[in-house]
Amino acid sequence: MLGKIHSLESFGTVDGPGTRFVVFFQGCPMRCAYCHNPDTWELNAGTPMEASYIIEQYERNAPFYQNGGGITCTGGEPLMQIDFLIELFALAKSKGIHTCLDTSGIAFNPNNAPLMEKFDKLMPLTDLVMLDIKHIDPVKHKELCLQPNENILKFAAYLDEKGVDMWIRHVVVPGLTDDEVYLEKLGYFIGQFHNLKALDVLPYHTMGETKYEKLGIEYRLKGVPAMDKDKLLDKKAAIIRGIKKRREELGMTHHDT
Repeated sequence: MLGKIHSLESFGTVDGPGTRFVVFFQGCPMRCAYCHNPDTWELNAGTPMEASYIIEQYERNAPFYQNGGGITCTGGEPLMQIDFLIELFALAKSKGIHTCLDTSGIAFNPNNAPLMEKFDKLMPLTDLVMLDIKHIDPVKHKELCLQPNENILKFAAYLDEKGVDMWIRHVVVPGLTDDEVYLEKLGYFIGQFHNLKALDVLPYHTMGETKYEKLGIEYRLKGVPAMDKDKLLDKKAAIIRGIKKRREELGMTHHDT
């Protein structure tokens, strides 16, 4: 089977635990206003690659990944090519490689039985999911990403049900995703999950703007300033307040965020 791959990166340091071999999948239905990889949107593009080729590339630098690292699939949206992802992760697990899926969760659909069979097959092969929740509010999520968030939130619950470790990622954009009322709601939502292992709160940056110009795509956040990193701790604190509130209500005392 061939996967459509945008690019490979040998030494990722922000793509999960340790040093990672990062596979950027081609294709994504989300249109997040702050996406800095719009060149990965188109599904029928990228370089065709076999899973065995990708693992061979990983093995070239295998010693660098031994100290808690592994392989991360990101994109684009890897779940748009779930059959290839299953094949790649199965091969990785057969070689004892730690697998991480960096996803928006947009492809999850609990009402699609054949698709759910594939998800059920993928989960035992997946050591960690980094789930990027763009916005907790359904209306604001659709404004931001042009897609609903209902199944994304159901995906978080599914990961908990399956016992797959989950890191939540959230990008803080001034004026769009920085409202502490919504951040606390986000925390309250994720606070119910036993599989929550980490919370990454990331500052919005404007580095993608020039890429949009080159690709001739309108940049929807033109004029929005980069997130002030000094304010980021306050934003993360709002999410943690929500987590603690939910966990106190549920009688859950332990959390790893």
